[in-house]
Amino acid sequence: MMPIIFVVPIVQLIILVHAATFEMKDIRMSVIDLDMSQSSRQMISKFQGSPFFRIAHTSFSYREAGNEMKKGNVDVILQIPLGFEKNLAKEKKSKVQIVINAINGTSAGLVSAYSLMILQDFNRALIVEWMSPATMAATRNIKVIPLYWYNPKLNYKTFMVPGILVLLVTIIGLLLSGMNIVREKEIGTIEQINVTPIRKIQFIAGKLIPFWIIALFELTFGLVVGKLLFNIPMIGNLWLIFLSAGIYIFVILGFGLLISTMTNTQQQSMLVAFFFMVIFILMSGLFTSIESMPNWAQQLDRLNPIAYFIRIMRMVMLKGSSFQDIQESLYSLVVYAFGIISIAIWRYRKVT
Repeated sequence: MMPIIFVVPIVQLIILVHAATFEMKDIRMSVIDLDMSQSSRQMISKFQGSPFFRIAHTSFSYREAGNEMKKGNVDVILQIPLGFEKNLAKEKKSKVQIVINAINGTSAGLVSAYSLMILQDFNRALIVEWMSPATMAATRNIKVIPLYWYNPKLNYKTFMVPGILVLLVTIIGLLLSGMNIVREKEIGTIEQINVTPIRKIQFIAGKLIPFWIIALFELTFGLVVGKLLFNIPMIGNLWLIFLSAGIYIFVILGFGLLISTMTNTQQQSMLVAFFFMVIFILMSGLFTSIESMPNWAQQLDRLNPIAYFIRIMRMVMLKGSSFQDIQESLYSLVVYAFGIISIAIWRYRKVT
């Protein structure tokens, strides 16, 4: 139990932060250069100089390149037709073909965006190269200086670490509390506890508070690891983070306690907890934006406690949000905690 509580979450944090990313930095490209001109080589060099693309295959046959994509050896095909440079010189326009493996729609969208950015950069370079000095002097350009708030370097780890911390606290709290009372049932001590003079509030507190302290310790250790290993900014008030975490952990522990009162074996408890945990995690906004979900899913997500806490963690840690900024989510967690623990206590009384 000790390694599960203290070692596994930290290992998961270190691994998941690097693995759970939508960034693509090794897009394998197949190039079909039928023009073999200076302009075509310049375009190919643009892709080679990008940190996202790697030329993994070259050919003069589209069939061969397509077979490489079917085998999974390349992700995108760039085909430059014969007469590419000639059309640029005479007609001031030409065409290229980009074929993207779209089995993974998210990856295909990113590859398409990266490719369009490179082609636009190539196009701007051609315009500057071919434009006469007089025309360039008369052209008015708008200079754009992008400023990215809260994550200036667009580091995906900065976005993921707060969510992964919530995930780890959830796993520890839900699984341990979910197996709590069930363990007493399996070894036969629940009947002995029920006939003792211990009060119900004392029994419930004894089942929740130790794991509440452990989960807070896990969060503290995770924040330290996130700062030391990933240099995650912590702009907001740490006391506000721990206040929110304390309320959220009561929600998760109450949920686990409710599952524990409804099941008879630890295996049943783990399966039920896993069922709800998968749904909560996938709809929490950890990997996909809640705003992009259908309206019915967004309304259903109001019952998802993980979504509330991930929103709070990212707002406080990365944006420096105050209590007024997160009060709606925080109050929702308070209501959730009171409701779920009350149901769990009522359900336990019914069982006994």
